[in-house]
Amino acid sequence: MPSRRDMVRMTPEETRAYQGGERRIILVTNGPEGLPHPVPMNYGLDDEGRVLITSFARSQKVCNLERDPRAALLVESGETYAELKAVILYADVEIVRGPEQVVALMRRIRAAEPLAGSLDAAMSEQVRASIAKRVVLRFTPFRAVSWDHGKLGGKY
Repeated sequence: MPSRRDMVRMTPEETRAYQGGERRIILVTNGPEGLPHPVPMNYGLDDEGRVLITSFARSQKVCNLERDPRAALLVESGETYAELKAVILYADVEIVRGPEQVVALMRRIRAAEPLAGSLDAAMSEQVRASIAKRVVLRFTPFRAVSWDHGKLGGKY
């Protein structure tokens, strides 16, 4: 008989579909004093399944990732125990700084779509100034942990 852990684990396909359907992720970086620095962020996925997050280049999370380019990412949902579903990704990060690349990748981030969509030849100076201060964090997972308590069918 499979273990409970094996029963609730999501397949890679289920994990990808779940991540693609959610909007918010908790990004956990290693803070300057060694403590975890968790922040909720909107995100998107690229064609390879890497997580994309945009941020201001001078934010604490970016400073943390410049010092230690590893992070944990958590997507979770569910109100009751039977509904709990989550994916934890342990990942290496690349900080993308070029304005053209930042704009292209921002189009993949759901919350950034309106800003990225306004980036054309006629975009305002305010939008240009904002893009110049932004980076995209591209996370490449090297380990994933997942669970979907719905797979237990209400039996614990």
